[in-house]
Amino acid sequence: MAKWGQGDPRWIVEERADATNVNNWHWTERDATSWSKRKLKEVLEGLVVEGEAGRCEIGDLKHVEGEASCNSRKGKLIFFYEWNLRLSWKGTVKESGEKHKGSVEIPNLSEENEVDDTEINVSKKKGEGDVLKDLMRTEGTTKVREALRDYLKALKTEFTLGMILPTKAPVGQELATDRKPSGSTVQDSVTPQSLDMVGVKIPTVRIHMREVFNSPVDELYSIFTKKELVQKFSKCPAVIEAEKGGKLQMFEGCVSGEYTELVKSSYSTLK
Repeated sequence: MAKWGQGDPRWIVEERADATNVNNWHWTERDATSWSKRKLKEVLEGLVVEGEAGRCEIGDLKHVEGEASCNSRKGKLIFFYEWNLRLSWKGTVKESGEKHKGSVEIPNLSEENEVDDTEINVSKKKGEGDVLKDLMRTEGTTKVREALRDYLKALKTEFTLGMILPTKAPVGQELATDRKPSGSTVQDSVTPQSLDMVGVKIPTVRIHMREVFNSPVDELYSIFTKKELVQKFSKCPAVIEAEKGGKLQMFEGCVSGEYTELVKSSYSTLK
């Protein structure tokens, strides 16, 4: 929980009379199957493929089997979809005027594969007209992949409208708090940066901290500048280059810094 104006806005739970699951913080699932079937027909049917060999056009979506859904958890949208599609196509050879028909099969369009890696099979009914089959295998496949990308883009934007609900706090609001724990002084300055997440912008906080140690100056200096003492304290290998601009790494690189100034028997300053 957090008060208004404090903390990550995704954690804030509003008092609402309708008991809405604010921001869909808890797991929410929305079925996208029926919507997807309509959208796939919209983006695929009627595609025109033209080339030197002739002209082809995608016809009906003859077979569409599968499902799709969108899930929301802690302000994140997670998509699941798996489709088996079969389309018809017809075309005319440019030189002879002959007409031919065939089909396009997409056996596994799913979130497990990128669109460019999705299998697309083109076939043609018996007889001549392989030039049109080749046209569909090249230019036609490219057109179909573009249409599938349009479907996925719409699934992640158009279909998900309203799944991440607004809070009272405006997005990007700067948050500032002063905290004074024992033995230290902390000053917070907020930078309204945000993570690249669908529907949610998260403010970040820059912390400037100055610690006060109840220890003799020379002992404290040694603790921060002698490798064996640092490793004894952290119980992990450390990198200690006790000179101006030198590196400091502790806890297998989880803590790292740079010596910006050292004054022996007085203080050491780290950044």
